[in-house]
Order: sequence, then structure tokens, then C-alpha cells
Amino acid sequence: MSVKHLKKDKQERYKMDLEKVLISIKQNNIDFVRFEIADQYGVARCKTIPSKHFKENSKQGHSFASVAFVAFDPEGHFIPGTGYAEEKNFGDAVCFPDLDTFAVLPWCKNTARVLLDASIDGKPVTGFPREVAKAQVQRLSELGYSLLLAHEHEFSLMDKDTHKPAFETYQWNATSRSSFNLDFTQQIGHDLPIAGVDIESIETESDPGQMEITYKPAFGIRAADNAHTYKTAIKEIAYQHNYKAQFMTKPKPDSLYGNRDRCNGAHLNHSLWDADGKTALFYDASSSTGLSTVAQHWMAGILAHAPAMTLLHSPTINCLGRHRMGSIMTPKNATWGFDNRSCLLRVKVAGQTSTYIEDRLGSSAGSPYLSLAGLIIAGIDGIQRQLPLPRPITGSAFEEKNLPPGTSRLPDTMKDAIQAFLEDKVVTEALGSDFVKAFIAAKMHEMQCEENAKAKGDEHWETNYYAFL
Repeated sequence: MSVKHLKKDKQERYKMDLEKVLISIKQNNIDFVRFEIADQYGVARCKTIPSKHFKENSKQGHSFASVAFVAFDPEGHFIPGTGYAEEKNFGDAVCFPDLDTFAVLPWCKNTARVLLDASIDGKPVTGFPREVAKAQVQRLSELGYSLLLAHEHEFSLMDKDTHKPAFETYQWNATSRSSFNLDFTQQIGHDLPIAGVDIESIETESDPGQMEITYKPAFGIRAADNAHTYKTAIKEIAYQHNYKAQFMTKPKPDSLYGNRDRCNGAHLNHSLWDADGKTALFYDASSSTGLSTVAQHWMAGILAHAPAMTLLHSPTINCLGRHRMGSIMTPKNATWGFDNRSCLLRVKVAGQTSTYIEDRLGSSAGSPYLSLAGLIIAGIDGIQRQLPLPRPITGSAFEEKNLPPGTSRLPDTMKDAIQAFLEDKVVTEALGSDFVKAFIAAKMHEMQCEENAKAKGDEHWETNYYAFL
């Protein structure tokens, strides 16, 4: 089985078994396979296994320190109080590959990758972000729905030694900027589809060195797996071209090169389908808005839980600063509108199969698994309780006069975001106590790091602390 035989219809997942993977390893001359996970901050962590041992490790499992899943901070230090580090004596989880995620990595010589499912004492690691997301995808399926989604990440590209931006000026989408390094951009366009991420467009963004590269959506957990693959690939390919790619929301203390209102966001473009992924459910031609009843309830759920969702979508101190800046395109409150970038939910009505919602809450440094899980939790609650959708915003959502009564504001500090998160019992109960404990321990750890940095007068601590995101 060659790489080209791994391609599939975009509406279906790979259905791999061990023998098919072994054939692919042989046909693609794979010498090494990464056994990989994404930690709480979305950082890829792996062990590289010689391919001759892949079958053995797939059947028997492979040990992986449990702290790697939820108990590392962005600098790779242990976070106390997560329930997965000192409480378990820094022990191991037993990991088995999810064979559906097997992918050849053309940017790494003779290398493939597979994502892992983990267990401790024979039970799933329920605090693991991918496990959390899988549980919510399953809940949605049991209700008769599936979610088609793609994360839309912005990132900052800079020289890995000097940290100067890969290109200058603020010319958004200027063609002359797009050829700054065709070897880099074209390698991304060629390589990522082979790894299962179907690149849709490549563009330069508003800030110096800022880019956005989009890809086609996928159903369920594969959407988050694609985002994980995408972010890891961009970082690795950039490094091969002497760049550093950062998904950190504000790579410099005053955003990027002194412009505080420009940050790296990660929008969630999505639509709801039936459980088989054959019938789109957001559009209703007979509705005055073009939106179906289920779409309206889904959106109402997202708006109702937006304050709590902020911590899942923008999970760092650096991320949360995005919501208190003067950006004309970063949401500040729980609002929606038709093709309105000042709102949290930007709705695009375009017929039966192309109507979708752009959730603009997220930051690029967030975990795609946590944003997927949060989106589903909020949407399900809206559907189950048949929550009414507030009126749309027709002007700027930043102007108080345009807001419906009772519109919730989004938290923009870690303290307020934690409070909003913990007060939302629908969200915390759906995520589970193991995850909530580990997640909040990490946020409290961040706040302590900030306090320590301020005491030292370190104005650049965020740039250093989140540099690996």
C-alpha cells in the first residue's frame, strides 16, 4: 500500500487494521514510527519506535509517563496537584495506538506517526484531552448527530535565530508577500495532504510574519487530530527552513512587533450533520433566517456557555489578553450575527450543505481537543434544553447599544475565566472531575508563574513561558 492508497473520501475516516498498517510501513519504507500524544497545552510529545517493533508495541502497549498527558506546563515542568504526577508517583500509562490515525510524515525521512489511547490500571486516562474530546463526540453520536469541523489557525513565522518576522509590512493578503519563501509554503501544500490534512488555502495575514493556512473539515475526533497534525507539521517544516513558527496568541509582549490589537486566533468552522454524516442539519429554506431549529438551539447553547468556554478555547494568560484588546475582530461578548466578524458566532448561510458557523472564541495556542469538547458540550445543552436564540447583531457587537439585554461578556483575565468555568456545572460535569482537577491545577500554576514574574519585574515572562506553543 503506497501513500496514495491511504487517501480517502473526505467524509469518512480511515478504517485501518494492524495488517494494513504493516503493509503501509513496508511499502513506504518506514523505518521509524512516532507514538505520539498531545498534552494539555496541545504540545506534541512522542516516543520514536523502530518500525520492526511496531507490531509488538501495538499489541502489548507501550509505557508512557502519565505526567506527559496532563501534568506538564508549557515549559515541560511538572504541575503539582493534577492527579497525574506526584499523586501517582510519576508512574506510567500504558498506551495503544489508534490505528485510524496512522500517517506517513513526508517532512520526516522514512517516518510515520500514530496517536495513542492511554490507560492507567486498565482504565482510560479520563483527564487526557483527546479522551475528553472522544467522550463528547460519542455523546453527540448517541443523540443522532455528527460534527463537521475545521480549526482555522493563525500563526507567527520568524527567523529561528534572530526572531525577526519572515516578512515585513502589514499588507494583509498582499501577493508580493506570498512569495517570501516558496520552498516553505509549497512544501506545506505538498506534504500535509499526504499526512491526511487537505490544505485549502495559504495566505499572509495582517501582522509582519503572520500567516493563515486553512484545510478541509473532517468529522468528529478526526477534526481535532487534523489540527494537532497541522500545528506539529507547521512547526517542524518551519524549523527545517530556519524559521520558528509560533501559535502563541501574542508572541511579543505588545502582540507582534508593537501592534496590540493583532493576535493569533483559531476559529472553529463547523456544521451539524446526521450521525452518518450524509445530511446537513443547519439549513432550513423555510426559516426567515435560513437556519434550522436545531441550528438555533445549538448556537444558543454556545452563547449561554460562552463565559465558561473561554477558558477551554483561550486557555492561557497570554490567550485571554486577546479579549481585552482593541481588536475590531476579536469577540468580547456572547453574540452572533450574519457574516459579522465582531460577534462570537459568525453565521454563513449558503444552502443545504454549505451553511456553517464560525466560532471565533478560540486562540491558536489552545488545544484543539478541548475546544472541540467544549463546543459539543455547549451545543448539546442548547439542543436538549431547546434554548432560544437571541436576536442577531446587525451593527458592531462592540457597541453597547447594539446588544440584546442580558448579553454575557467574555472573561479576559485568568481569575475571571476560572470562576466562569467552575460556576458552569453543565460544562464541568460533562468534562469530568479528573479533567477539571488537572486543568484547574494548570491554570493556578500559570497564575503563580505570573505572580512570580511580576515580583521579579520580568515583563517578558509570557514570551518565554509560552514560547513552545
